[in-house]
Parts: sequence; C-alpha cells; structure tokens
Amino acid sequence: MTDNTAVQPKLRLGMVGGGQGAFIGEVHRIAARLDDKYELVAGALSSDSKRAAASAIELGIDADRSYANFEDMAVQEAGREDGIEVATIVTPNHLHYAAASAMLRAGIHVICDKPLTATLAQAEELAEMAISSDLLFAVTYNYSAYPMVRLARDLVAQGRLGDIRIVQVEYPQDWLATNIEDEDQKQALWRTDPEKAGAGGCIGDIGTHAFHLAEFISGLKTTELLADLNSFVGQRKLDDNANILLRFDNGAKGSLWSSQIAIGNENALRIRLYGDKAGIDWSQENPNYLSLTTLGGNKEILSRASASIPAAAGVMTRLPAGHPEGFFEAFANLYSDIAEQLNARKSGRDSDPSALLVPGIADGLRGMQFIEKAVSSNIEGNIWQKLG
Repeated sequence: MTDNTAVQPKLRLGMVGGGQGAFIGEVHRIAARLDDKYELVAGALSSDSKRAAASAIELGIDADRSYANFEDMAVQEAGREDGIEVATIVTPNHLHYAAASAMLRAGIHVICDKPLTATLAQAEELAEMAISSDLLFAVTYNYSAYPMVRLARDLVAQGRLGDIRIVQVEYPQDWLATNIEDEDQKQALWRTDPEKAGAGGCIGDIGTHAFHLAEFISGLKTTELLADLNSFVGQRKLDDNANILLRFDNGAKGSLWSSQIAIGNENALRIRLYGDKAGIDWSQENPNYLSLTTLGGNKEILSRASASIPAAAGVMTRLPAGHPEGFFEAFANLYSDIAEQLNARKSGRDSDPSALLVPGIADGLRGMQFIEKAVSSNIEGNIWQKLG
C-alpha cells in the first residue's frame, strides 16, 4: 500500500457486474473505498436491466450513468469529460474478454477479476490489445498483496531460503461438497457451468490463485505440470478437485492441491517453500504470521507490523500489531497500488516502486496457460505438459 503525499482527486471508477446478489463485486467496492482513492460513478451492474438499475440506486450511482450493457457504458463514458478513468470487471468469466476489450478500445484502464478470460485464445488476444493500448491492466490475484506474502517473496529473493527445492501449495474449500447448483445457488450455478466458467472449475476459481502465489513468492517459473482433475459431485461438468505436480525452471519440484469438496475447510489457502537453508510456511486463514525455520535452527514466527518486519512488507500494513488484517485489506492494497500507478501516469512522474507488484496482463495470461495445460494433461491421461 503506497501513500503518496501529493493530494490527488479521486479516480473515477466504473464497474461491470457486481450487482445485487453478487459476492466479489462488493469486495471490490469495499477495497476501492478503504483508502478513499476512488469514486464509483458508473456501472453496468447486471445483464438484467431492472437489477442493474436497482443496484445502481442502492450504490448511489446516478440514473444516467447506470447502463444496460458494458458496450454502452464504455462508449458513453469515454465521451464524457467526467467519464470513468478505470473500470472494474467482476462478471462471470465468460464475459471478461468482451467487457475488458470494450474498455480498452474506449481508452479506459482495466481492473479484471481472475481468471482473465474463459479461454486461452481470448486471453492471448486480450493481452495483445492491452499491451498495444499502453493502458494499465490489473488482474486481482489479491493474495499477492498480503504483507506476509510480500515478506515471504522478499525472503526468497534475498536468498534466506537458499536454493528452492520444494514448493507445496494448497487451496481447499468445502462449499461445493454437495450439488448446491441444483438448488439455484447463484455463485455455484455459473462456477460449475463450462459455458460461463470456462474449461476449469475448481482450478479456474481457486487453483489459479494457488498457482499465481507459488510463482509470485518463489520467483520461479513452472516449466511442466501433470494434472489429475476430478468431478466428484453429481453430474458436474467441471472439476471440483485437482491434484497437480509441478516442475520449476531451477529444478525444484512442487505440488498443487485445490478442492471445493474438502469438508472441514473454509478458505484454507496455504503455501510452504523449502530451500537448502530454510523453509517458510504461510496460511491465509492466519495471515498475519509467517513461520521461518533455518537449517539446524528453531522455528521463528514472524509477526506482521512487528518492529523486525522490513519496510517491503511494512508498507502493505495498515494497523498496529495485534489488530488482524486480512482479505479486504489485501484487496485494498492492490487498489491503492493501482491508484498510485494511475496517478503517476496523470502527473507524468514515476510510480512509487513499492506499487509495481500489482499482477498484470502477463499474470492473467499465465493463469490461463496453467488452466489449459492442466485440463489438457487430465484429458490426455494425466501426462506431463510443458508450460512455457
């Protein structure tokens, strides 16, 4: 989280999706408000025009800036002197490409939820558009913005772990342990529908988070993977459990387990890295602490906001030690860093270097490559697939 001392007007924010009944849209709105750097002024909040209008009223968006579709929103907002500067896209996956490309064509910066698109082909086209546009394109892999995740990344980069040998990452949940999609549960309906979610179910929804975190902290690139994907519940067309072996570019080995049917797990994202000098362990459900164990030494518990935590992690911290920080704050850290980058562009200055770790279009594309290769590995008989 950056804190540039120059007073900046609030960035004008629009939102695609996130209307009544949506979960992640409200998370994004809270994150954008937390540091008071954005003002939500426009939205195409639902494909249902009545729900979109009702949602806009609840959020205080003027009626003339509540749009029935994102195409109209992009064109009309681009034509206003006070039009939106950045658009957040929080729709189901199958709409990400169309909504993001409409904003890019209109010259509007983009914040897109993950996974980037529904297909790799769409992701590749979108990446080309984003790069050629020179607009900011952020992808909300929000777990990368936890202070202790940033510290873990720094410890690896400093060589405190030595040469990385093993990367173990897991993300189990249990909310899809029964076929609640048959009860018309909104979040389950689209996440289990390949027409809306894309080729990956569990791996697209949460596995891609685990994959990004593994590469973000380790600084390594996955070169090959072997995936065993399962659909355990009912007649589900998409995976609800995944076990994936990983090979990294330095010779390290790893495994990734993601599941939405692991009864007893709520949001148990956890990552462990082991080098030849030390190992670290971080859990999202207890995010303010990172364990570090050196070879032949005792386990040390590093606490967020303590005096021993270096500036790189401290800059992401909002509250004194002992006051828990978590999901909303990590999301807000991304929004704050995005605001710093956008304001730097407007002011013709360099961004604060601490704000440059926001996941971008390359991270989104990487996530889609992971999903495609995992699905291919599974379909072809659980064989190794190269991941460039």
